[in-house]
Amino acid sequence: MNEGNERERRVEEEETVEQEVGEISKDEVREALKRMKNGKLATPPRTSAPVSARLLSWLLPPPSHQVMKEIQSAMATAASDDSKMVLLGAVGSVFCCGLDFLYFIRLLSAVISDVCLLLLRTFVNTFIQFRKPIVAAVNGPAVGLGAAILPLCDVVWANEKAWFQTPYTAYGQTPDACSSFTFPRIMGLASANELLLSGRKLTAQEACSKGLVSQVLWPGTFTQEVMVRIKELLLRSKRQSGLISLMRNTSRSALEQANERECESLKRVWGSSQGTDSILQYLQRRTELC
Repeated sequence: MNEGNERERRVEEEETVEQEVGEISKDEVREALKRMKNGKLATPPRTSAPVSARLLSWLLPPPSHQVMKEIQSAMATAASDDSKMVLLGAVGSVFCCGLDFLYFIRLLSAVISDVCLLLLRTFVNTFIQFRKPIVAAVNGPAVGLGAAILPLCDVVWANEKAWFQTPYTAYGQTPDACSSFTFPRIMGLASANELLLSGRKLTAQEACSKGLVSQVLWPGTFTQEVMVRIKELLLRSKRQSGLISLMRNTSRSALEQANERECESLKRVWGSSQGTDSILQYLQRRTELC
């Protein structure tokens, strides 16, 4: 291919990506807001046309079993269609408050706890086994599962006003989403212990310095900055698949084992009266959304 043809191909590719990103930033976000008002998970509309990125959004309050299932379903669709990556974001001012323990408390029994654990195990494995890039746009507080899942994403951009916390010990729980494995790996044992054991809040800048976040973006232009960077990633998408596979393959087995260990630990906690009492006491003390 000569230089002129290469230049034309590049221009055409950029125009296509710009058009698709424009559709994501307007139509899909508008649809997400509409679905959010109706009390449903904000997932991309079903269309036959291929898209370069799919927008998945958490539902507020914290994700219940139905929301987690819908996210899994949306990621399964993205895994097999023509999309190049998944953008995981949230509608509103909060990214994710973690598992909806009030929902779990209402249902917990010997049988239901096993169902809940199977759902959590499968949900986390969906991220571990996903073969396309996952980009997280953290617009606000990320607590518990919302923070723990971030190392399973390939790129994490955070609003400067966002903060991160894994207050597992505050409600007598053990870590989830492989955080007992990923946190020490990315930020060192001392920092991981501080976050997992003490539940200290990290600012966006602190999370970035520790490796939990890739880049901190200005709050006033957060969405626009995310879309610009998505465009840049999409332009390089043809070169990403091999790199993502190489990086994922080196740790997939270890992550699956970590997920299994954490779920077994949670099974013991959720199956005990002490574990459920700790959750209830935490919910009674909590006065804020996150």
